Amino acid sequence: MLRALPPSAINGSCNMTTLRLILGDQLNPLHSWFARTDESVIYTLMEIRQETDYVLHHAQKIIAIFAAMREFSRHLATQGHRVHYLKIDDPDNSQSLPANLDDLIERYPITRFEYQLPDEWRLDRQLQTYCRNLAIPSQADDTEHFYTRRDEATELFGSRPHWLMEMFYRRMRVKHNVLMQDNRRPIGGQWNFDHDNRKTWLGTPAVPDDKRPHHDHSALWHAIVSAGVRSFGEADAGDFRWPLNRAEALMQLDTFIAQGLPYFGDFQDAMSLRSWRLFHSLLSFALNTKMLNPREVVERTEIAYRQGHAPLAAAEGFIRQILGWREYVRGVYWAKMPDYVMQNYFGHDRPLPSWFWSGESTMNCLAATIGQSLQYAYAHHIQRLMVIGNFALLAGLAPDAVHRWYLGVYIDAFEWVELPNTLGMSQFADGGLLATKPYVSSAAYIDRMSDYCKGCRYDKKTRTGDLACPFNALYWQFFIRHREKLNHNPRLSLVYRNLDRFAASERDAIVRRAETVLSDLDEL
Repeated sequence: MLRALPPSAINGSCNMTTLRLILGDQLNPLHSWFARTDESVIYTLMEIRQETDYVLHHAQKIIAIFAAMREFSRHLATQGHRVHYLKIDDPDNSQSLPANLDDLIERYPITRFEYQLPDEWRLDRQLQTYCRNLAIPSQADDTEHFYTRRDEATELFGSRPHWLMEMFYRRMRVKHNVLMQDNRRPIGGQWNFDHDNRKTWLGTPAVPDDKRPHHDHSALWHAIVSAGVRSFGEADAGDFRWPLNRAEALMQLDTFIAQGLPYFGDFQDAMSLRSWRLFHSLLSFALNTKMLNPREVVERTEIAYRQGHAPLAAAEGFIRQILGWREYVRGVYWAKMPDYVMQNYFGHDRPLPSWFWSGESTMNCLAATIGQSLQYAYAHHIQRLMVIGNFALLAGLAPDAVHRWYLGVYIDAFEWVELPNTLGMSQFADGGLLATKPYVSSAAYIDRMSDYCKGCRYDKKTRTGDLACPFNALYWQFFIRHREKLNHNPRLSLVYRNLDRFAASERDAIVRRAETVLSDLDEL
């Protein structure tokens, strides 16, 4: 059982006492803070309504973070560190970060306060403000997690209107000597093997068994609910599969390198009703809570390639997600906040349909991907981008509402990584800072990369009519209604040439079909 330290345990040990705050996504036991034990240092972790309530979260996300925090606290205690842990239902928990810190500073006369730099803008500003008003010294330390500084992308791109990830990624490959030849050229003669990583999965090879541990967090879930915390999605507390600690995360990494990575490249964009995981690593939660360091994941992946265990396209594709995209979107986030969250290039304002919360859509692809998200708190990047995000953009859903849903529903979603992905890459709300064109498609792409269209009530090949796939009419109507903003984009010239070949009567029929779909999205 986790217990708060009695004041006597602190007051009698040292006249100078430092309080160190550990946030729920800072669960790195290898941080230099923990290299030695110090009787004059107290570590505090807090389960607080401030963090559960700022957006509506998936039940599994709350359970996973709280369970991992409790495990981390136990680990620190067994290593001899002093820990004050506040549970969600503790009577002395003010449910606010500043109020709880004030209480601890007074309770254990604290003479110094330290914290690791938060990865979310709101917490960074909250702690900066808090420290400015403190009567004792304070210090912010690095999390020792990322390859880059917060401002490194800004230094590279400056005031350029388009921040191309590929440029950033190549720089990172060279700087950190990842998948490079001696002559500073990429192994294999090219930087990117994305075109080799777009195969449809037809059932073979077999998906690896899910070897993640099983946990029973029923008591924790009961405490969360009893404390009044609201959530959505399946809790699955009695058979919980997300990692508790670094050891479990490392076992998950081992399993992926051995069984998933060899096929990851071929099928990283594939989707199937027969498997929600396919060959994806499911490591993003462990990475984003810092149980794992990105360097060790990248190094293990490169070793697997060099030892002949995984093809270059698979290794490069996976490394690009971590060394490239993950670090890149963090740079965008810190460069553009706090205004970035308000971006809405197309002026979209429709509310989310009710099936975003239930998964009960008549469209197979949306029922599958949103249903999976609600059941597992997870969907891979193509499901997020080219099914759910694609529909949200075509339907003109409000970007802020889409952002808050993504931030809440996915177990790996912390704002620094989720916001640029959602508003920039998925919804094109920043007008093209991240993406060179809107990532939208008709039913053809979804059909090519998945088996979702098989057995669906809608016809994937038709644009108009009551049973035409809504993606088709919405796709063309999107380009019709936003022609003024998009017509001059060279990457969309073919789209507009094809659109202009349609007879006027066909364009009118497409618009009518799209307007019918949009008139009652809840029934879709």
